[in-house]
Amino acid sequence: MNILNEFDTITAIATPIGTGGVGVIRLSGEHSFDIADKIFSKKDLEPGKIYHGWIVDGDVKIDEVLLLPFKAPHSYTGEDVIEIHCHGGINVVRNILNLTLKSGARLAEKGEFTKRAFLNKKMDLSQAEAVADLIHAKTKNFAVQSAKNLSGVLSHKISDIRNEIFEVLSRIVAGIDFPEDVREPEYSYLIESFEHTLAQIDKILACSKSSDILRQGAKIAIVGKPNVGKSSLFNTLLNVERAIVTDIAGTTRDVLKENLDWDVAITLIDTAGIREGEDVGKVEEIGIEYSKQSADEADLVLFMFDSSRKFEKEDLEIWNFIKDKRYLIIANKSDLEPYNNKALPFDTSEVIKISTLTGVGIDELKQKIKDVVCNFSVEDVEFITNKRQEECLKKCRENLVNALGASRAGELQDMISIDLKSALLCLDELTGEVITDDILDNIFSHFCIGK
Repeated sequence: MNILNEFDTITAIATPIGTGGVGVIRLSGEHSFDIADKIFSKKDLEPGKIYHGWIVDGDVKIDEVLLLPFKAPHSYTGEDVIEIHCHGGINVVRNILNLTLKSGARLAEKGEFTKRAFLNKKMDLSQAEAVADLIHAKTKNFAVQSAKNLSGVLSHKISDIRNEIFEVLSRIVAGIDFPEDVREPEYSYLIESFEHTLAQIDKILACSKSSDILRQGAKIAIVGKPNVGKSSLFNTLLNVERAIVTDIAGTTRDVLKENLDWDVAITLIDTAGIREGEDVGKVEEIGIEYSKQSADEADLVLFMFDSSRKFEKEDLEIWNFIKDKRYLIIANKSDLEPYNNKALPFDTSEVIKISTLTGVGIDELKQKIKDVVCNFSVEDVEFITNKRQEECLKKCRENLVNALGASRAGELQDMISIDLKSALLCLDELTGEVITDDILDNIFSHFCIGK
């Protein structure tokens, strides 16, 4: 972003484009009230009040609206803000947006409203990132967890850790700079302090894997040879007839994907039956390659075979392809007379017997899937972190481990202080007290325009 435009008055549509009851256009910056004065039928707006009137372009009435004025610093961005709540038609909100642009505002960049809130100290960087998480949350659980970060749960914990490190560093510096008046802290004190702080950091990092699953969800691919019931299972788990089901081999020729909310976001993938033969056409062949790629990239593979038929070479080849991945083994068509497969290449006690026709075993399968991809209690996930935050914490931890080792070895405390200063810088990078423009721009580029 051009630094000269950093604090221009900006404008954007803050609600999704489309037909709806209400659309919101937001203005932020020192000229927000001046622009409102040009285009709103009522003048001398007072913050803290809601105004009813018309947006006008000269003598032409554009729309009947509610207008909410906020005076700095008592607004989302910390600047003067005007919110215009109009009718939600596509052309209505665009006409008002164009009018604000014509009246002196410029179009906001992605995430620029939240970026200004961060720059104006309305929130720290971890809270700003929580805004993006909350907007893009794929499940209700992750939305709740993101709201906790927005309220400052992670920020407060990082602040506590920072204060602990800063307290120790202050005592070391005081002992070094004023040796006649202040004694250097005992090494036993340093060791105890560092061990306690490391335990606090480890508590946050212990939630990192759960954070990734809650944020990104899990990909689950159903694989098997043709006509074992993959598409039937796909439809059953979705509870909707999404995939075409026939008794013709090779019906599914492309990869189908649908999303589910099972505590975590699940992307369920129905794949083309994997087989070889002269009757495999070009389109089906492409679909089979997509199937293999989907299985390779999946967090969990549901390997399915037909328990009423012989376990054949094609089944074995698919099994060999996925056996080193995370998988569940599913024997479909358990409502039919089972075939006497004497030499299966896996432990039969692992097999989940189902029937997509009668529904037998489906609930057990669902629970098994949840146990594998969500092997934690959402209520126990105290902290939600992203990769950037985790890297900052890991670097902080590394410096503290160095300081702990030096303390145990009784090394000079001015050397220990260097590690502590580095640890503090890592935490300041996490909260945004110390941050580069490139990192900042990268973070807010993932926001939508208008937020």
